[in-house]
Amino acid sequence: MSASLSFILWSARSNVFSGHAIPKWYGICWATGVLLGYQVMLYIYKKNGKPAEKLDILTTYVIIGTLLGARFGHILFYDPIYYWHHPIEILPIRLSPHFEFTGLSGLASHGGGIGIFLSIYLYCRKYKESYIWILDRITIIVALVGAFVRFGNLMNSEMIGIPTNVPWAFIFTNVDTIPRHPAQLYESIFCLFLFTLMFSIWKIKGDKIHDGFLLGVFLILLFSFRFIDEYFKIDQESFESVLLINMGQILSIPFILAGVLLVQSDYFRNHISKIHNT
Repeated sequence: MSASLSFILWSARSNVFSGHAIPKWYGICWATGVLLGYQVMLYIYKKNGKPAEKLDILTTYVIIGTLLGARFGHILFYDPIYYWHHPIEILPIRLSPHFEFTGLSGLASHGGGIGIFLSIYLYCRKYKESYIWILDRITIIVALVGAFVRFGNLMNSEMIGIPTNVPWAFIFTNVDTIPRHPAQLYESIFCLFLFTLMFSIWKIKGDKIHDGFLLGVFLILLFSFRFIDEYFKIDQESFESVLLINMGQILSIPFILAGVLLVQSDYFRNHISKIHNT
């Protein structure tokens, strides 16, 4: 990486080692985020007197749910026709023009979010845990992992931004020679901020937080930022060019509305509680 004409030349390889398909930086970023997130959640569990064994099981559910949700989210939301005709490529492999292990690619964060909701629901139903308690605290981890995942997108030179002349523009030399917004980096930095905010709220308020409040704040902030950040990205698929807002923005709206409902319900719950205490 170097600076040229006040722009940043970004020529990072997606593979860690030249000439080897694996490991890829994207996968390493994923793994790093998950490992750090696990340590943070373990800290939360210990603070609440919950056994680590339960967290191990929950982590397995969430990882599988996230990956399946993100993969099928990409397939259904962005390119269903292609995968209908190339079903083998739903798996992390490609057969044409030659066999290739593609690894963690073609993932949609909105689908990953749905996968997290479903996987935690299945876990809670089986192990009799509080669904909303886990969701409130898993948001802290999702923000942290999200920061690493978006940095992985930067390493892959994917999800690139629209052309710009701002001094911090990136020239993704593996793509073209046009200075662009580093939209992946914007989201990565925001996720780090969101992680710090969510963890701080939990740390300060502790068990005084009403159920659903952390989840509501997380959904509003993350997906509102995602909605705005989409204006700085190029469309992922050609069909998005005819839409008033792109697919990422369309998919963000239900999450934002869900967050508003959760926060509003917390507000009304507090208001009613104050009335009863007067």
